Amino acid sequence: MLVALIQTTSSDDPRENLARISARIREAANDGAQFILTPEVSNCVSMSRAHQEQVLQLEEDDLSLAGYCALAAELETWLLIGSLALKTGDADGRFANRSFLIDPSGAIVARYDKIHMFDVDVSKDETYRESDGYRPGTQAVVAQTPFGDLGLSICYDLRFAYLYRALAQAGAEILAVPAAFSPVTGKAHWESLLRARAIETGCYVLAPAQTGTHSAGLGKARQTYGHSLVISPWGEVLADGGTEERTVLVEIDRAEVAQARRKIAALCHDRSFEGP
Repeated sequence: MLVALIQTTSSDDPRENLARISARIREAANDGAQFILTPEVSNCVSMSRAHQEQVLQLEEDDLSLAGYCALAAELETWLLIGSLALKTGDADGRFANRSFLIDPSGAIVARYDKIHMFDVDVSKDETYRESDGYRPGTQAVVAQTPFGDLGLSICYDLRFAYLYRALAQAGAEILAVPAAFSPVTGKAHWESLLRARAIETGCYVLAPAQTGTHSAGLGKARQTYGHSLVISPWGEVLADGGTEERTVLVEIDRAEVAQARRKIAALCHDRSFEGP
């Protein structure tokens, strides 16, 4: 099966991002892609809560989601919208960071809210408090598709190996890791973590990423690492998107998952232990 990872530089304007990403999705479908994935926060990269309050919408009203559902039906292809930033109606005003799996009829077949919040101090000049603006999810999700069961995750989830083991043991053969990774942590850890998750689970890992410099509000520009990656179940890098806006096209074969797991059946070898 041919998969396509859309690597883009989203702005803080949802309408602009919908138009640009939709054009990339059309091109990928025309090239034969049967499963197309976009990065985290495809609709809006912003560091301004005030701006987000103005432009973000509830799921049922969201123009990006409606547009992507219509596009999936028109192109008769599977879409994984890596995530959309959405209003929730919660009393504390926090948003959701939510992935959507859309089938070729345009129906939403799975949703996933990012569980692990990026609350870190990368340096004295680069700090993030994702939980201030976003509420964490509580539910791990595996979705069934004709090309394999798909485990959903988003960006910072990547650092929590137990989530991916749980997804694989629940049947996932492909792991989606849409991201907007920091350049500092991306250079140090992105590829290593993705390869580790593939090796540990015997899954394909599909990781579409934001890249470049984003106008993110508050007089600031946000940088993201790029390097959308496709990793084989044996831990091999099958494709690297570099740092430019582009679409990564790769053939994957579900049989490779079974082959990797036959060689090393680690998912079946869990043992209980005491301590420490």
